[in-house]
Amino acid sequence: MNYPCLYAAPFGNITLVFDAEHNLVELNLHGKPEYAPYPLPDVWQQKLDDYFAGRLKNFNHLISKKGTAFQQQVWQAIAEIPAGQVLTYQDIALKIGSHPRAVGGACGKNPLALVVPCHRVVAKQGLGGFSSGEGDALAIKRWLLRHEGIDI
Repeated sequence: MNYPCLYAAPFGNITLVFDAEHNLVELNLHGKPEYAPYPLPDVWQQKLDDYFAGRLKNFNHLISKKGTAFQQQVWQAIAEIPAGQVLTYQDIALKIGSHPRAVGGACGKNPLALVVPCHRVVAKQGLGGFSSGEGDALAIKRWLLRHEGIDI
């Protein structure tokens, strides 16, 4: 059984989903209180508080084991991007021997948005896309990048 929890971020609610062993299995940058009835574990409350206060730069969290080998390869490359830096879809594609569109597709399937920081992947010219689940996704991507000191 999974346990959805809610966190009130500066740009809106975030839903975090944990498994029975208290492992984070999903983070969605759009949260609906009616779908997240469980209390957020203290350790994650602190991590998110620290991130949004600027005290935590990188979550250093394992990538999801869900997904194809290719998706996991992309997610691992994304997880290695430090706060305050961005890579393009093409940068990651060259690093792993793929194509930018395929990298973008894998970014969109990342179940651990924010902690595996797909918001740090941008287009060659501009912001690029962001599949955080709702219509204001690009505004959230912009907010996260600005929070980390990047103005695109």
